[in-house]
Amino acid sequence: MPFIGFDHRAHNGTLIINAGVADKVIKVFSILYRARFPIRIMKPVDVFHGSDDRSTAADNTAGFNCRFAVAAGPPHWSMHAYGLAIDVDTIENPYIEPGQPIDPPASAAYANRSDIRPGMAYPGGVLVSAFSSIGWGWGGDWAGAVDYQHFSSNGH
Repeated sequence: MPFIGFDHRAHNGTLIINAGVADKVIKVFSILYRARFPIRIMKPVDVFHGSDDRSTAADNTAGFNCRFAVAAGPPHWSMHAYGLAIDVDTIENPYIEPGQPIDPPASAAYANRSDIRPGMAYPGGVLVSAFSSIGWGWGGDWAGAVDYQHFSSNGH
């Protein structure tokens, strides 16, 4: 998948997703490429030995990861386990749960969402709009815990 890096240059990455959404996801990343939206890296989570923590700490943009959802209640598969979710620029777009440390820890500088910088997801911005154009939901719209990096086919 071609993308523009934070160095303003074109790069190629690998994004593993469900084949049923491939055309829609290509549309999203074509929009991001044309808008020169920066992406740090794009590697399969397998490069990080399946560790979501290592992947997000590396500011990795990734899709498929066979793991449980980060949610209350009994364990259930994440949309990432079905290849129907993508996390984008995980440092610039943290997971924030009230009363818990920001995840990944290096993203604390991005907790103030009114200070918009390159790579950030925000309402009306190109990243959120591109995923919205294919009907995907954004974790930044969740009540309580918010997951600014997370986009999925069902919004969860």
